[in-house]
Amino acid sequence: MSHQTQVVVIGGGQAGLAAGYHLRRLGLDFVLLDAQTTSGGAWQHAWDSLHLFSPAAYSSLPGHLMPPQPGETYPDAQHVVEYLADYEKRYQLPVERPVRVLGAHRDGGLLRVETDSGPWHARAVISATGTWWRPFLPTVPGQATFRGRQLHTVEYRSPADFAGQRVIVVGGGNSGAQIAADLAHDTDLTWVTQRPPRFLADDIDGRALFDVATARRRALDEGRTDTGGVASLGDIVAVPPVREARDRGLLTASPMFSRLHTGGVEWADGTRAEADAIIWCTGFRPALSHLSPLQLRGRRGHIVTEGTQVVDEPRLHLLGYGDWTGPASATLIGIGRPARDAAREIAQFLTAYG
Repeated sequence: MSHQTQVVVIGGGQAGLAAGYHLRRLGLDFVLLDAQTTSGGAWQHAWDSLHLFSPAAYSSLPGHLMPPQPGETYPDAQHVVEYLADYEKRYQLPVERPVRVLGAHRDGGLLRVETDSGPWHARAVISATGTWWRPFLPTVPGQATFRGRQLHTVEYRSPADFAGQRVIVVGGGNSGAQIAADLAHDTDLTWVTQRPPRFLADDIDGRALFDVATARRRALDEGRTDTGGVASLGDIVAVPPVREARDRGLLTASPMFSRLHTGGVEWADGTRAEADAIIWCTGFRPALSHLSPLQLRGRRGHIVTEGTQVVDEPRLHLLGYGDWTGPASATLIGIGRPARDAAREIAQFLTAYG
């Protein structure tokens, strides 16, 4: 059965919900297609100890402040899931789930979104699928020979799964630091980073990071000198568990190893470390395979946008994939403004072209 609407939003996580809020305010007809079985987006799959970088009031989607979590300055992932579920109900957002999008296609004057429950035709599409579903694993010599367990951030849940084991955590970003801090007490931990870890000042959290990212975007838009943005401050937010482990001397990083062997890893000088498990906290890539039929990627595999709008397909907007689709747009606090801009541009497009 075929469906038709003005706007299809692909993804029912924080970016999709923010888009839905603004589309509703503008009176547009739309649907959100979510592959998950329940509300909460990627947050419902996070590791047990994950907390936000900012207090609740500074981690909110447009229109509704996140309530504080009792006993927590920085809310945990489950609190975020509950907030997103409430947000969805509060604004009666039309989410269809579970619906898996197979591909987006041009179909005359419309875009056709093929799903496992039939096609949707729309005048415009917002892709808001995020990055969690496309974890990145680097290629390292000897990787296939390692006999222990290898997993990515997305598969990590709790230090209880590794108690008493020799664990190597790879990655100098926030995920690597948080998971290393999580494991520092009950495992034989080796933390490996590409470069020496750079902790932000202890008083900097998500509020300050959003302000810095916004100031950088404003400077670039006005032709002023690049401030360097968040990257100029450091890589790791010193949330309380990370700060505690760091101050106790439990987060001493080793440089990146050169290869894996059957029992662990080896550095260029021949030094070895044995391991039962390696956790790759090596980041993500945008989950955009559903857009492949539109053939939008350039030579470097990047889809060119102006703001959120795709240059080669102006009926399509990308939302929530990082700074290239809006300052801090992959965060709760940062998604509101690019979602608003995308909805307004779509409304103007529909008015102009019918």
